[in-house]
Amino acid sequence: MDYLPIFYKIEQRTCLIVGGGTVAARKAALLLKAGAQVVVVSPQLSEELEIQKSAGTIEHRSREYQSDDFDRCVLVIAATDNADVNAAIAATAASRRVPVNVVDNPALCSFIMPSIIDRSPVQIAISTGGSSPVLARMIRTKLEGLIPAAYGNLGALVERFRGRVKQTFPNVVQRRKFWETILEGTVAELVFAGHDREAHQMLETALAQGSASPQIVGEVFLVGAGPGDPDLLTFRALRLMQKADVVVYDRLVSPAIMDLVRRDAEIIYVGKERSKHTMKQENINQLLVRLAKEGKRVLRLKGGDPFIFGRGGEEIETLAEERVPFQIIPGITAASGCSSYAGIPLTHRDYAQSCVFVTGHLKDGSVDLNWKALAHANQTVVFYMGLYGAPTLCKELVAHGLPATTPVALVEQGTTPQQRVFTATLDTLLDVIANEDIKPPTLIIVGEVVTLHQKLKWVEEHHKDHAEGIFAYSD
Repeated sequence: MDYLPIFYKIEQRTCLIVGGGTVAARKAALLLKAGAQVVVVSPQLSEELEIQKSAGTIEHRSREYQSDDFDRCVLVIAATDNADVNAAIAATAASRRVPVNVVDNPALCSFIMPSIIDRSPVQIAISTGGSSPVLARMIRTKLEGLIPAAYGNLGALVERFRGRVKQTFPNVVQRRKFWETILEGTVAELVFAGHDREAHQMLETALAQGSASPQIVGEVFLVGAGPGDPDLLTFRALRLMQKADVVVYDRLVSPAIMDLVRRDAEIIYVGKERSKHTMKQENINQLLVRLAKEGKRVLRLKGGDPFIFGRGGEEIETLAEERVPFQIIPGITAASGCSSYAGIPLTHRDYAQSCVFVTGHLKDGSVDLNWKALAHANQTVVFYMGLYGAPTLCKELVAHGLPATTPVALVEQGTTPQQRVFTATLDTLLDVIANEDIKPPTLIIVGEVVTLHQKLKWVEEHHKDHAEGIFAYSD
């Protein structure tokens, strides 16, 4: 270990920055955030530092650096563009035993500035020992998505209860077990969802039970998995996928996404296909209730978005009636994801000023839609689950006023490596479906925006560029 990681309290203490440029401004902002009294020594200041000076948040000494600038300072940062000046600052700091950081020169530093994830009071510092700040920032970026912003609120809640928990559980093993249960359970999830009051009440109840293993009720996470590409998952969805005890998933959840769920979770498939349902919707609703009441964290994983033709509303109605806690995590709906990957904007000032999402079949299997409202110019219509109803779709849209030459796109298995995109018109759509052997899941997009596909089909061009080795290195 090249450096000892520490957290240094500098609140209301004087910290010196020598230099007035952009880098100095960044360092000043960081010190100010930690509550320091910042002194900046430089003949000139950058625009950012001038703003801080005008606001009275920094003290500015408009001159060159002098050794007496070190008086009363507990920390120094050298951020000039003069190597000799920076070296002199480092030497003076060493002689006065004041911690010093020389920007971009680890050899002269007695401490280095890490990349920081700030969830105060929770803080994470990442360092490569000055060897690669870019790598440290990359690692920080990856961790940022895995650590909810509300971790700070969770830390504050724990701090408020720390003394009482210590009194209730004198044994350190019991305390650790209690906090592990709390921080991995519903209390933490309530904080992450913004329900701080309910979290506080639940923690009070758990503490009143006086058990190192308090009885915590289960919960259902209703998560939208998006249209197929795992990179389109939200950070929150991914976090909950890793926490679930049981996963209840649909047919449209891709294998690549299922690979990301917790390895030891129980997996239950409840997928539905046309005229072939693994489990009736009513039974799925009751399954979620039963599992949650057993104290389990249940991940209800749905393709696309749970509230857009995903029956999420039906499921949470039952959960609410049974007083089962639940969270809803939106996903990228198929219309948005598939159209984007096909290079078809759903709205465009020159082609479509509105967009309508409709389902291709109703609960009874029919295709009974408001065709008059759908058959409008300057409008995009997206049909979910419309492949088997395509004959009715084409017939009714033309009968209600759309030209037979209206462009149509079919996006099969959109956003996945198996994606296929076909374009047609209302009068040729059925021939394309038959000739290309198109299978569900396929999204149908109707409207003039489809004509932009040839120009904007970025996914196909991206794959083509990689196949041709556009990014390859040569000797």
